[in-house]
Amino acid sequence: MSQHIHPQHFKQQSKVALADPQLRSSFRNAMDYLQDKRAQSFSEPGSFEQLQLRGEAIRKRCLNQLPELLEQLESSCTNNGIVVHWAEDAQQAREIVSGILAEENAKTVVKGKSMLSEEIALNEHLAALNIECLESDMGEYIVQLANEAPSHIIMPAIHKRKQEVAELFAKHIDGFEYTEDVDSLIKAAREVLRYKFEHADAGITGVNFAVAQTGTLCLVENEGNGRMTSTVPKVHIALMGIEKVVESLNDIPPLLSLLTRSATGQAITTYFNMISSPRQSEDNDGPNAVHLVLVDNGRSQAYSDERYRASLQCIRCGACMNHCPVYARVGGHSYASVYPGPIGKIISPHLLGLEATGDLVTASSLCGACESVCPVNIPIPALLRELRSDAKLPSASEQALKGQASHRSWLEESVWVIFRIIMTKPVLYRGLSFFVVRFSFLMPRLPAIWGPQRSNPKPSTKTLHQLMRERKKNS
Repeated sequence: MSQHIHPQHFKQQSKVALADPQLRSSFRNAMDYLQDKRAQSFSEPGSFEQLQLRGEAIRKRCLNQLPELLEQLESSCTNNGIVVHWAEDAQQAREIVSGILAEENAKTVVKGKSMLSEEIALNEHLAALNIECLESDMGEYIVQLANEAPSHIIMPAIHKRKQEVAELFAKHIDGFEYTEDVDSLIKAAREVLRYKFEHADAGITGVNFAVAQTGTLCLVENEGNGRMTSTVPKVHIALMGIEKVVESLNDIPPLLSLLTRSATGQAITTYFNMISSPRQSEDNDGPNAVHLVLVDNGRSQAYSDERYRASLQCIRCGACMNHCPVYARVGGHSYASVYPGPIGKIISPHLLGLEATGDLVTASSLCGACESVCPVNIPIPALLRELRSDAKLPSASEQALKGQASHRSWLEESVWVIFRIIMTKPVLYRGLSFFVVRFSFLMPRLPAIWGPQRSNPKPSTKTLHQLMRERKKNS
């Protein structure tokens, strides 16, 4: 588990974030901007709903054929000269990557944006082996210099102000003089990364989609770092979750359109890379070897439980985070998980178990904003309700999540049992209501049960039945 991954600390971390007005303001402004950009990209009435239905249908169809498509992908990639590896968990994935690097005698690595590499804590693993691994995505590069985890799956450094970035560059980049000019900051990072690209022994990237029929790996980006990472070094290692496979090239355009519009409000990204083989004799560039590492790491567990299979439809656009009122207030680091926000509350329990992530599944108002903007129509609120139930109730099923019922509280259960008895017994309900209303002034002034930021509710001077009788009498 990565040193950054401690979701059981969510409550403490969120309190810190809520007490930081500057952080809250920055996130609120950023989320408002991204919401507006997305709305503009789907400005034509019905355009989003139509494309959403297509995207949902494609992802469901591909997931229904997942075992067959993965076998077909392996066969197609192998025929193309791509070496395919299978990793059951994070440790195995790390060992596969480090094994490839050892075979190639690689000591320096450049890495494109990959949330899966964060998921398996690859950077920490390579550092322990004295292998230099430099992030080439601008946002990832910034948080790497700050020794922080990404706070958003699309914009990793969204929590950083330009003043903080300037301070980081002045501290870590030789010859850089402090400036807050954005163009100068980008130029400085570009010079560092260009040199690293030219001298890296291997490149590691993620995969947005993989086409089973053709053995093609698709990589979506805006900066060009993914293309440099996958073509300049002599070895390219692609990390991919097993759910990312699609059936044919015809499935790509609708998903790409949904991804770019939902993520950044763009009609299309600056770069779209399609990798089908290592360098051929007639090619002028490209790696001599391409390795595809297919990672499970809890995905089969989600796939085997039909309640949670829909979570694997996710295309990692970040739209649910951009529209989530909880995420906008506490930021990504409060979740202390690789995947923050609404979809992260569903993914994280399958990666880490419910004992560590039980607080995440309750950190939602279930308002449904996430579901309404999800490009592949994942029923996020419904899945969160299922996870809340699993966190409280034991199960003998083989599909039970790790840590199921770990958040069961006998005190809470007792309270609800008493509540049920009172609410189903009119005599008890009326008697208790009469007592609370008539003698509320005798109740001691206790500290706020909900927390220091809230005050205890004051009982009404009249019961609901009294109010209804008066209303009926006056009408």
